[in-house]
Amino acid sequence: MVWNELAQEKYLLLTTFKKDGVAVATPVWVVPDGERILVWTDAKSWKVKRLRRNPTVTLRACDRRGHPTGEQVCDGTGRVLDAAGTERVRDLITGKYGVIGTLVVRGHKLFLGAEKSIGLAITPGHEPA
Repeated sequence: MVWNELAQEKYLLLTTFKKDGVAVATPVWVVPDGERILVWTDAKSWKVKRLRRNPTVTLRACDRRGHPTGEQVCDGTGRVLDAAGTERVRDLITGKYGVIGTLVVRGHKLFLGAEKSIGLAITPGHEPA
């Protein structure tokens, strides 16, 4: 599966790396944005903390519980988006995931506040940390 096909999947397994190199995979909602794959997540999640320290990630198709559904693993570089970028991710995610996406993303923003969630942008390939 190539990068652009991965972006069309309903769920991807986003793998980030701890300081000691141990991989930690988490299923996430994703949406394509040109050459990037965008992710919406909790701003204080461990994956965000790990990504700020080490931008190296891998992506793999999975089901909603995080069980891989494909063999192909794609390498990428992730970065945390600013408020405007995060709002764009929210809009794209709600568009892709319909009523459920809207309820989850907008409800999270309404009840917890906009600063409690954050957008991530994943580009293909690895860049130096």
